[in-house]
Amino acid sequence: AAAPAGPPRVSHLLAALALSLLLGLQPVTTDVYLPALPMLTRALDASMSAAQLTMSALILAFGLAQMFWGPVADRVGRRPVLLTGLAMYTAASIGGAMAGSIEALIVWRVLQGAAMAAAIVCARAIVRDLYEPVEGAQVMALALSGLGLIALTGPLAGGTAALWFGWRGALAVVAAVGALTLAFIAWKLPETLLHKNPHATQAGPLLRAWWTIGRHPVFLSWALLVGCTYGGLFTILAASSFVYMDVLGLSPTAYGGAMALGSLSYLGSTVVCRRWITRFGMAGAVRRGAWFTLAAGLLVAVLAAAGVQATWAVLLPQCLFLVGHGFHQPCGQAGVVGPFPRHAGAASALAGLLLALIAFAVGRWLGVSMDGTLRPMAYGLAFWSLMTCAVAWLLVQRHVR
Repeated sequence: AAAPAGPPRVSHLLAALALSLLLGLQPVTTDVYLPALPMLTRALDASMSAAQLTMSALILAFGLAQMFWGPVADRVGRRPVLLTGLAMYTAASIGGAMAGSIEALIVWRVLQGAAMAAAIVCARAIVRDLYEPVEGAQVMALALSGLGLIALTGPLAGGTAALWFGWRGALAVVAAVGALTLAFIAWKLPETLLHKNPHATQAGPLLRAWWTIGRHPVFLSWALLVGCTYGGLFTILAASSFVYMDVLGLSPTAYGGAMALGSLSYLGSTVVCRRWITRFGMAGAVRRGAWFTLAAGLLVAVLAAAGVQATWAVLLPQCLFLVGHGFHQPCGQAGVVGPFPRHAGAASALAGLLLALIAFAVGRWLGVSMDGTLRPMAYGLAFWSLMTCAVAWLLVQRHVR
């Protein structure tokens, strides 16, 4: 008898490169855009709340759309969803670069977020298609090292484009990255889903799958970890351009350099994370990484309460937080889909929805609380740092083996 078919032969390097590009769309969509945010706010005569909505509405659409793309990817495969989503993402990015009003830009950003969801949900599911959880976490850490390089260059590219070509130039960079990612996936990545689930989009089985996934303690532990650490990251993303440029007086290029330094911290920790997963396991890596997260939260809160308003008082805690993020993110991204090989897309979507709801709440809160100081950003980052540590030290250690 013939041997049963296995998953497609995809090298760790190819898988990590594809995942870096797909997951990298998220920091590209936010980080490249950030240096242009104060500039487009003035150019389009927009309020602070409307400017923040260009970020938070994108993230909300990103979360909700995963609930659609995840089951569809389980039914028809990862590749058709990726090609469709990436084409939509590129078109929406071009539309955003050409927007004539803040309202039009918000609409294009919503469409961009919905399309980006296809890339992110399939990226997590691909890890489960090809690997068992621990190996998947190691490949994910390698991929997130590549994502760190993307995040490292993103703010610099966005700041330079905004300086030379205005805010539309920064959004044009986002469109170019989307087009290049689409070309690479179409050229190199095969279908990774071995057994398609014909019932994945049927309401009854889908609701039962989500109910089972949502109650699973391992899923809850990893999903809450990813959501909380991203809450801190999104606090940085949504507030930092105004804090660094409007409050602290940095130029767009200098702001891009500050964000790149944070990305370099993140990149270094993902390299260490790969070694710690092998040595201590996923839960052990997260437990140790949370000490950096705690240090970031306590430091930024103390400095803000003391009235210290200087670049280093924001940048140092930001880098510490991103070191911790480099441990939580690879383990959490692989962990949420680990128990569900037949419903990896649905599990990825559910985790993504939780992350997006947290980020949307952060964006709306910042939109009304930014007061011309660094305190809202500092206290928000401190809150999510403490929440991340609580999940890492209590839930993950209890439920993950």
